[in-house]
Amino acid sequence: MRRLTVVQLLPALDAGGVERSTLEIAQALLRAGHRAIVVSAGGRLLPELQALGAGHVTLAVGRKSPLALRHVPALRRLFAKVDIVHARSRLPAWLAWLALRGMPVHARPHFVTTVHGLNSPSRYSAIMTRGERVICVSNTVREHLLRHYPNGAAGRLTVIPRGIDPDAFPRAPSPGRAARSQVAARHPQLGGDGPLLLLPGRGTRLKGHADAIDLLATLRAQGGDARLWMPGAVQAGRERYLAELARRATTAGVGEALAMTPPTQAMPVAYAACDLVLQLSRKPEAFGRTVLEALSVGRPLLGWEHGGVGELLRALQPEGAVEPFDAAALALRAEELLVRPPALPATMGDSLCAMQEATLAVYLAVMDA
Repeated sequence: MRRLTVVQLLPALDAGGVERSTLEIAQALLRAGHRAIVVSAGGRLLPELQALGAGHVTLAVGRKSPLALRHVPALRRLFAKVDIVHARSRLPAWLAWLALRGMPVHARPHFVTTVHGLNSPSRYSAIMTRGERVICVSNTVREHLLRHYPNGAAGRLTVIPRGIDPDAFPRAPSPGRAARSQVAARHPQLGGDGPLLLLPGRGTRLKGHADAIDLLATLRAQGGDARLWMPGAVQAGRERYLAELARRATTAGVGEALAMTPPTQAMPVAYAACDLVLQLSRKPEAFGRTVLEALSVGRPLLGWEHGGVGELLRALQPEGAVEPFDAAALALRAEELLVRPPALPATMGDSLCAMQEATLAVYLAVMDA
C-alpha cells in the first residue's frame, strides 16, 4: 500500500463540526499508516490533534485580509511534498488553489474539498466546487450545490455524512436520574423533578437560544417545572448577546429555571441528564450531528424541519420535526414528546467509522484516477 501524505486546511482548530471532522480524518489516516498534516491558525483542539500524531503548520489561512496571500508561497513549498490537499473552508481553499496553480502540473498534488455549510452562492463560494472530488456532508448540501452550480461539480459530488462513534455516546437509562443529579450539583437551577430541555450550541443568534427560552416559558406557564440548559451559549466576545438572552428570560419569568454555560466536554452526561434535546437553528444547517448524538444516548430530539437537521429527523425520528419558526407547533410537539416519548432507533451504527472509511476511499480513488 502506498503511504499517502494528506494536508487538510481550515481556518482554526476551535470547537465546531469542521474542526471535529478534521481530527477524525487525521486519526483515520494515521491509523491506516498514512501521514496527516493540518494547516490552520491553531486553537484549543491543537493539543488533541498533536496527541494523535498528526503534523500541524500554523498559518492564518482563515483571516479575511489581503495579507492572507502572503501564505501562498509557504503553502506551495508544503504542497511539493504531499499527495492530496483537502480544503474544508472557502478562504483556505482559495489560498490552496492559488498555491497549486503556481506549481508545475506534474508536481501538483490532488485537490479535494468538503462542503460543510450552505454558503451563499457566489464566485467566492464556488471555489468549494473545484475539487477533483467534492465531498458533501449531507444530501441537503448536495442539493444546494446542484441548485446553485448546475454546470459545475455535478459529476464530482460525493455525499459522505458526518458520523459519531456510538461508544462515545452510549445508551443511557431513561429517566437519567444519576446524570441529572450530577448536572444539578454543578448547576442548581437545573434540579427539580420536571423535564430538562437541552440546547447545545455556540453563543450565536443563529442557534435559536431565544426560541428555546420562549418554549421554556410556554411549558412553565402550563404549570410544569421544566428547566433549560444551554451549554456553549457562554463564549468570550458574546457577552452582549448573553445579556440579551438573560433579559429575555427574566422578562418571561424563567430566569431561575435556565442555565447558560460554557461548552462542556461531558456531552454524553448532558444528553443522559435531559428529557428532550432541542435543535432550533434559525438558519438551515448542513448537517445535524446533535441529532445522531442525542438518539445514540436514547433521547428524543425536537427541531425545525429544515436543512440537514430536518433531513436526519425525517429519516430517524419524524415525530421531532416541526415547521420552521412555528412557536405554537413547537410547544405542542414538545408537550407530546415529553408525555409520550417516541420509539427511537434501538441502536446507532458506527457512522464515524463509515465516514472515515468513505473519505479514505475518496483519497485512494483520486490517486488512481
